[in-house]
Amino acid sequence: MTAFFHPNAGPHRSAVPGACLAIVCTALIVAAAARPDETLSDSVGVIDGESVSVTGPMSLEVVNGQAKTLLRSGSDVRVKSGTARIDLIEGGQISICGPAHLSVLKSGGSLTVALDTGTIHVFIEHDLPLNIYTPQIQAHTVAVGGGPRDALVGFDSSGAMCVRANRGAVQLEQQLTGKNALLPQSGDVFIFNGQLENLRSSAGHCACELQSAKETPPPQVGQLATVEEARKQGSEARASKPTAAAEPALATEEPVYHVFMPPLIYDAKAKVQPEVDPRMIVVVRRVRVRPTLIFQGRVEGIAVAAVTPTQPPAPAAAANAAKPAAPASDSFVNRVRNFVHKLWPSSS
Repeated sequence: MTAFFHPNAGPHRSAVPGACLAIVCTALIVAAAARPDETLSDSVGVIDGESVSVTGPMSLEVVNGQAKTLLRSGSDVRVKSGTARIDLIEGGQISICGPAHLSVLKSGGSLTVALDTGTIHVFIEHDLPLNIYTPQIQAHTVAVGGGPRDALVGFDSSGAMCVRANRGAVQLEQQLTGKNALLPQSGDVFIFNGQLENLRSSAGHCACELQSAKETPPPQVGQLATVEEARKQGSEARASKPTAAAEPALATEEPVYHVFMPPLIYDAKAKVQPEVDPRMIVVVRRVRVRPTLIFQGRVEGIAVAAVTPTQPPAPAAAANAAKPAAPASDSFVNRVRNFVHKLWPSSS
């Protein structure tokens, strides 16, 4: 015989798992609904640059047909050379002048930039709290009269820190000692060894200009060419063939460099994309070797006149040349006449 018996024990036992399942489903639905808000809250902005490496939380978005990198809280940015630009979600921008290394952190509606090397130029129009951390100094931008904030923080080649307040003020604080100083609007100072006691004017030593947003050309839609357009293109191509053949002859004889790189690899599962191995990059230098100059023909020098020695005339020839020609008739009358002529030449 059973000591305790309850007629509704079976139905009550099956109702408990059903209630737990309903609670779990509700929690999953609430978490799924809250996930987009959390994703938007930790988004920092879109970064654009020529030589930029991003690690940590990030995502790719397609804007006007182009893939853009969206930085999230905890992203680590390294600008190897040149400049980069971060368009903030709340409005404004951060220009980075490389080589630079920094990290971004967004929490509680405020943005924190941890700057290790390089120079950044910040421009913010809205009420977005911004703190810039360096190894020794913390800089906090302060709006004046509710206006925009424009500040520059960076390091020069010697390692000295330069701070400039173009619009608004910048609150400086030494992280180790807690000492602080307020840099007014239009202030420009140097900070050596993290000491706020001896601030010097930098006179625009650090430079990092704000970048204008690049306009993305609208996507082009291809259309089939008509018969007339095809004929016109064919005639233009035939007319341009002699010009194309003459271009290599007019080209300057300079070396041509070709860079062959391995194909880029994109892994959707990996958080950090693998970089290209520099050892796989091949640089080919092409030049045209000039042929050796070869002269063909005969080389003639200056003609020298040869002196021919004159031979003395023979004695017989000289005697004949000295004697006058003998008269045709050598009679006695002629000899008398010649003698008379010699004596009186005018008589005849």
